[in-house]
Amino acid sequence: MGRGGIKEEESEKKRKTWRWPLATLVVVFLAVAVSSRTNSNVGFFFSDRNSCSCLLQGTGKYKGMVEDCCCDYETVDNLNSEVLNPLLQDLVTTPFFRYYKVKLWCDCPFWPDDGMCRLRDCSVCECPENEFPEPFKKPFVPGLPSDDLMCQEGKPQGAVDRTIDNRAFRGWVETKNPWTHDDDTDSGEMTYVNLQLNPERYTGYTGPSARRIWDSIYSENCPKYSSGETCPEKKVLYKLISGLHSSISMHIASDYLLDESSNQWGQNIELMYDRILRHPDRVRNMYFTYLFVLRAVTKATAYLEQAEYDTGNHAEDLKTQSLIKQLLYSPKLQTACPVPFDEAKLWQGQSGPELKQQIQKQFRNISALMDCVGCEKCRLWGKLQVQGLGTALKILFSVGNQDIGDQTLQLQRNEVIALVNLLNRLSESVKMVHDMGPDVERLMEDQIAKVSAKPGRLRRIWDLAVSFW
Repeated sequence: MGRGGIKEEESEKKRKTWRWPLATLVVVFLAVAVSSRTNSNVGFFFSDRNSCSCLLQGTGKYKGMVEDCCCDYETVDNLNSEVLNPLLQDLVTTPFFRYYKVKLWCDCPFWPDDGMCRLRDCSVCECPENEFPEPFKKPFVPGLPSDDLMCQEGKPQGAVDRTIDNRAFRGWVETKNPWTHDDDTDSGEMTYVNLQLNPERYTGYTGPSARRIWDSIYSENCPKYSSGETCPEKKVLYKLISGLHSSISMHIASDYLLDESSNQWGQNIELMYDRILRHPDRVRNMYFTYLFVLRAVTKATAYLEQAEYDTGNHAEDLKTQSLIKQLLYSPKLQTACPVPFDEAKLWQGQSGPELKQQIQKQFRNISALMDCVGCEKCRLWGKLQVQGLGTALKILFSVGNQDIGDQTLQLQRNEVIALVNLLNRLSESVKMVHDMGPDVERLMEDQIAKVSAKPGRLRRIWDLAVSFW
């Protein structure tokens, strides 16, 4: 063999040396992608988030202090499991916190609505008058079983209660929130929704309309920042929205339509892993958002303690008041994490007021985008949770430097309902990550390894990899 032939053989060996490790990386990556592709018909809140480049780099280890917060992960998990989550679970089922006032249908201010819902579960059912139990046309009567509310093929999760007693609104005022889009001006178009009968879950809402919502949120309203960014204000909005997005995705993955033909619902751990757990930055942002909202609740302690939780049912209202006080004055919370987030460090310097107005405008746009969601149930939960986040921003940043305990803070009844329900959703998501996360990650990583080891499956993944190149 000539010298030229030897050199060609050596070059070929070198190419093979680097080609296979690279191919292995591609195959492992695509194994995850193919695994998740079998569940590609995901709901509205599983849209791809690659449009926003301001992601944090993480190690996947949830130890130490939650970034930009005043509590560590272990403390948050313990407090949440032992104290906060049980209290919040009870609170959101009380008559005061289970009914939310919302305008479900209104024009999108940015583009014509072209969303389509594939499942009936996408809608919030408007029951005809004769389907409502008589007691719900009168002041609240205790002891009414929730399964008496039937609508649309007998599905209780679609029922809507629109007949709340007016006495439930005594002591509350209508106020403006500079952080949110105001669509409450025409109360005639608003309705009351029983949140317990309209759970946040997979709806089948897919397509360009679904993806466009999150694309617009991240690309047009997310203040992008590099990993070395030192300005905390530029991080807060993105981390709040990313954390909310991750929490919503956790709830959809945990209540997913696994088999439409048999109407089998359950946990979709592949989506849970693919959309949240394998992205450490998303998990961290979810913890951040939870502590941010928790700080707003604790900062408004004096106001929330004195508020009227009146629904016309004295026993239930006393229970609500007791649960609120237990939440606000929890000894474990006050000892282990008295100030979950320190808002005083923001909006400092000459550019503070201008930057605050800029971020307020961006969040108002995000709030208005909820009217563009083409799925009724997705719009319901999107509006509620964005309003809850806007209420937290209002409490922390829109009362000047005065103590929240005075009367400078005014909240609408709906804002308090949204705030507490949002805190509960975040609490549930954090608990799922803590309880299920490690097992789901191990299971999915084992599946990826097994898939990669199967020659036939590996061949198909390799062919897909070639098509990408």
